[in-house]
Amino acid sequence: MKIAFYGSSLLSSYWNGAATYYRGILRDLAARGHAITFYEPDAFDRQQHRDIDPPEWARSVVYPATEAAMRGVLAEAGGADIVVKANGVGVFDRELLEGVIAQARPGALRIFWDVDAAATLDEMRGDADHPVRAALPDLDMVLTYGGGPPVIDAYRGFGAAECVPVYNALDPTTHFPVAPDPRFACDLAFLGNRLPDREARVEEFFLKPAAALPERQFLIGGNGWETKEMPANVRHRGHVYTAEHNAFNCTPKAVLNVARDSMAHVGFSPATRVFEAAGAAACLITDAWEGIEQFLKPDYEVLVARDGQDVADHLAALTPDRAQAIGRAALARVLADHTYTLRGAQVDALFKAHADRQRVAA
Repeated sequence: MKIAFYGSSLLSSYWNGAATYYRGILRDLAARGHAITFYEPDAFDRQQHRDIDPPEWARSVVYPATEAAMRGVLAEAGGADIVVKANGVGVFDRELLEGVIAQARPGALRIFWDVDAAATLDEMRGDADHPVRAALPDLDMVLTYGGGPPVIDAYRGFGAAECVPVYNALDPTTHFPVAPDPRFACDLAFLGNRLPDREARVEEFFLKPAAALPERQFLIGGNGWETKEMPANVRHRGHVYTAEHNAFNCTPKAVLNVARDSMAHVGFSPATRVFEAAGAAACLITDAWEGIEQFLKPDYEVLVARDGQDVADHLAALTPDRAQAIGRAALARVLADHTYTLRGAQVDALFKAHADRQRVAA
């Protein structure tokens, strides 16, 4: 089937945490025979910070961040069997969602793919005229980056015909164990952009343990942290490109995952970097959130922390042998249960089930 996908960026992970998620799922769908066109605006300096060239498995269309150009790429939606509007494009989100619905041909599968469902639902609760809320009657399906039962129930409560979580996963062709890199040597590393609903949790789960363990070395990567006051034993790396993620994950004794406030609140929302770190056989310490057991087994495949003191305690007790054992167990688990091949099969089955219903109805 022909898929027209309107999202933030396929080519760049710069201020775009969904990039590897899009790449993993869409590449698998392409291998299953789907013809994919990904439309992304030239915005937020993403094209100046590309991680990949346009891939062979998808047609990549980068359009100027203007209304005229946006209208031009929307006109192509009518030729697709499946039209997808992802949230968080950052420019003309409302117009893109309305346009995808208006331009889709009769019988096409119309999808809203929510890569930040917790935040979207919070906005919808406070705004009766929210564009997603208004669009739900005209959409066939909502797919979400995470969220589990709380998100499914909330979307159905707003009138979604169908809501299915498609969780992050591992692409073992891009994220895997590599040799350590001295640039990333430390006891604990964290990778994530500085965002308002993440900063307080980073202070608690990363900066507080760093202050409590002055003899240990800490490393933070991501955009926006250069102006943040930090303990003397914390180094800042700035943006870490996707090609560097394996070394970033493999080198430290342990890697930290910190969920954003909204995602931690709803649970069942493992970040992309959880699977990237596990794919590199890193010893992962994560903040606690409901549903972690669905993805990794605590104390065996991941270490779970309720607060910064737990992080400090885990790190103080962690031996190199135990860190390596946890990393190996995490790698085995994600290869067995959490790959983009499995996620692609899930999405492909959803597409085929919709097509079968359309044939029956016809």
